[in-house]
Amino acid sequence: MRIASSEHTSRPWRIHELTPDFRVEDVWALPTPGGPDDFGRLVAQMAAGDPERSSSRIVGALWSIRWKIGGLLGWDADAAGVGGRVPSLRERLPADLRERPGPVFARLPFRSLYLLDREWAAEIANRTMHGVMHVGWVPDPTGGYRGQMAVLVKPNGRLGSAYMAGIKPIRDLVVYPALMRQTERRWRRSGGGSGTASVQ
Repeated sequence: MRIASSEHTSRPWRIHELTPDFRVEDVWALPTPGGPDDFGRLVAQMAAGDPERSSSRIVGALWSIRWKIGGLLGWDADAAGVGGRVPSLRERLPADLRERPGPVFARLPFRSLYLLDREWAAEIANRTMHGVMHVGWVPDPTGGYRGQMAVLVKPNGRLGSAYMAGIKPIRDLVVYPALMRQTERRWRRSGGGSGTASVQ
């Protein structure tokens, strides 16, 4: 479920220190109810994701098309990414966060920035934008916890602004709803909520 940006900005996340020049694009409450020690399960699940193998054929096709277009136009070349067109946000990390690197992604072109007991951040960059996926583990009204995902972006000029505006309807109406459904199914299959996973 999409929620207000203030649900992200009002919390004392460490990511705020690193992204004053980024804007909050989306914030979602993830359908991942659990206990205080289940955040590690969520991080592992998300890092292992492959959008081209989504249970939604439409979403899988959209990702495949996006990669092909990006390849043709050079959007995703190394020179356009992190360490090429933009420096990594890891260069902004304070010493304590540098010591807590997150997992390596199996398929998605993200790079983890840091992983804490209740917070994880990863970055991506291409010719259109520099983005951050931030995932937190927050208390819910039932006394348990759930995941919360925020997407922060820094568009690259007019191309980036036009691209982000152009894909917004597809993101909001197709991609994110399908992602939420798939996340919920995988969470249930993995035994989410049992309280046995740990970030340690």
